[in-house]
Amino acid sequence: MHQVRAELSALFKRLPWSVEPADGFSDDNGWRKVERPASPGWTADEQAEVEKLRRREHELAVFVSGHRFWAEVATADRVEARTSLKHAHEDTPPEPPAPTP
Repeated sequence: MHQVRAELSALFKRLPWSVEPADGFSDDNGWRKVERPASPGWTADEQAEVEKLRRREHELAVFVSGHRFWAEVATADRVEARTSLKHAHEDTPPEPPAPTP
């Protein structure tokens, strides 16, 4: 799931800011100035790639969150278990808590 999210994030960074063709604009009336160049919009292939990755991300999220494993984890321990799972891909595991005297 992390890989799919990374691929989707990288794709969004490469794509134009608007899905549909749009004129550029500049707005300095808000709390910060916002500028966007004209956008040619996304091609049909780009839209299909985004849709494919979004669907895969959703499939994986449903698979992980609905897996039978979670029924075996005590309700009180599920938040900690899900948090550990989110960080399982990291190189270094989190430091264990210091023992209390």
